[in-house]
Amino acid sequence: MSTTEETSGSAETDRQLAHGLRTRHLTMMGLGSAIGAGLFLGSGLGVAAAGPAVLLSYAIAGAIVVLVMRMLAEMASALPSSGSFSVYAEAALGRWAGFLLGWLYWFTIVMVLGVEVTGVAGIVHGWWPAVPQWVVAAAVVAVFGAVNLIGVRQFGEAEFWFATVKVAAIVGFLVLGVLIVTGVVPVTGSVLGHWAEHGGFAPAGLAGIAAGLLTVVFAFGGIEIVTIAAAEARDPRAAVASATRTILWRILFFYVGSVAIMVALIPWTDAARLESPFVSVLEMAGFDGAARLMEVVVVLALLSAFNANVYATSRMLFSLGGRGDAPALATRVSRRDVPWVAVLVSVFFGVVAVLLNYLLPESLLGVLLNAVGSALLVVWLLVVVAQLRLRPRLEAAAAERGETLRLRAWGYPWLSWATLAALVAVVALMLSDDAARPQIAATTGLVAVILVVYVIARAVRRSRPDSAEPARR
Repeated sequence: MSTTEETSGSAETDRQLAHGLRTRHLTMMGLGSAIGAGLFLGSGLGVAAAGPAVLLSYAIAGAIVVLVMRMLAEMASALPSSGSFSVYAEAALGRWAGFLLGWLYWFTIVMVLGVEVTGVAGIVHGWWPAVPQWVVAAAVVAVFGAVNLIGVRQFGEAEFWFATVKVAAIVGFLVLGVLIVTGVVPVTGSVLGHWAEHGGFAPAGLAGIAAGLLTVVFAFGGIEIVTIAAAEARDPRAAVASATRTILWRILFFYVGSVAIMVALIPWTDAARLESPFVSVLEMAGFDGAARLMEVVVVLALLSAFNANVYATSRMLFSLGGRGDAPALATRVSRRDVPWVAVLVSVFFGVVAVLLNYLLPESLLGVLLNAVGSALLVVWLLVVVAQLRLRPRLEAAAAERGETLRLRAWGYPWLSWATLAALVAVVALMLSDDAARPQIAATTGLVAVILVVYVIARAVRRSRPDSAEPARR
């Protein structure tokens, strides 16, 4: 059976969706999703772990992500689907893999929705203490739930402008940083050229670079939304190919460029400044109110991520419903061709995740968040395995149509195998790290639970006298 036939169920369901996204929407969505609060607030953790050598950590992590996303883009440009990597894993490895990745991703992003809303509510409450945090959270959920229900074009426009603000903030920071480094904007406290006074370029050696890698490797998560949204682009195959050709390098440039400015200007031993490195650099340049300005940028980043993640979870649930792995109700669409039931379900469970942040004991919440922490590794690993298996079939299907693949991953199959080995090495690195080991354990537990549910659901389905599983499954 061909790959096209194997994914036909998902493709048929996707035809119910609108096709209102343009290439510029996909490009900015990918940029905006990867440039989040983690870059603005969390980059200092990597610097503290590795010193200036964190640049190598970012370069290694960025190279891995670029290769994984190139493989995912290859499959998405050939077979656009709202289920993205879940659909490709199913086609390559079997229904269990599609079920696993679909529900693992949905659960992961729903938990992230709760963290994002909680973050926004906390910052806004700090600005206006008279406004209760639950009011802020309710307003965010209502507004962005509505944005996702109005139509995919409106969602795309909202994400485009959110991402534009974030990209402008990064570009402004890079320009300011270059002006400081070159002496155009005079400051005090720069350590550029004086790394030896603080232990050199790699003060913690290879161990520090490895620790930095574990800190930054997940910072690039979010870009996969481009391949989920491709199914609703006007020309899906061309749009995803065009958007991903440049987006990966831009993101890598923004991350490495920003961190290069930080390590040039802030000693890696300065824990206070590294708590909010962007604010520290702005304050060095004499910008009053830098902390408040960065808080505004972080809020916008969190709102953008919440908006995009409502979209991503709803489309994944819609795809699962179309393949019989979620209730068929999830495939219902509105007159605007929006999967409104899937959107409302994702929003509802996002609210549940917010409540969990307030109600759960810290230990139990920690287990759930740890499971989310390394779930992305499972997605990346199965993306690479799926690409290794699907590439020959995709090429054969294209040849039958007298065409060639619009987008190809580089160096197949050797570079794919090398990427798989690199991801396995990251897992091994996490297992050797006391702080990261609980993430692997929690994610393993979550994967096991999802697979048990799959086995039970399949057994129940087969026990029904009127059930008949499609051949592709």
